[in-house]
Amino acid sequence: MSTATTEGIRVVVRPAFWEERTSPAMGIFAFTYTVRITNVGEQPAQLLRRKWIISDGAGNVQEVEGEGVVGKQPHLSPGETFEYTSWVPLPTPIGTMKGEFLMVRPNGVSFAAQVAEFVLTQPHALH
Repeated sequence: MSTATTEGIRVVVRPAFWEERTSPAMGIFAFTYTVRITNVGEQPAQLLRRKWIISDGAGNVQEVEGEGVVGKQPHLSPGETFEYTSWVPLPTPIGTMKGEFLMVRPNGVSFAAQVAEFVLTQPHALH
């Protein structure tokens, strides 16, 4: 699990191995990650974009950017939480992810809410 708070936006991520979607013979190791975004600050904010930096166990790095998360651009008033689950395939049984969410305040000021690095690992891949 990873936790980071930026300008009142707390992001907690819980990764998990997804055995049903994993096929080592095909070089696919699947992982889910549940992201919980909570506005612990005093001002509202809206999530506009996401950026992920995904690293596999072989050292390959991929950047993924896009609008919102899971097709949504949630507005978070103080005290509100938005949670979603997504997944990522890797060619190795271990990797990491980190990133940021582009947030905007009602007054137009934007900032990047950080997502602390978290480890994606197949059970027993680390000895």
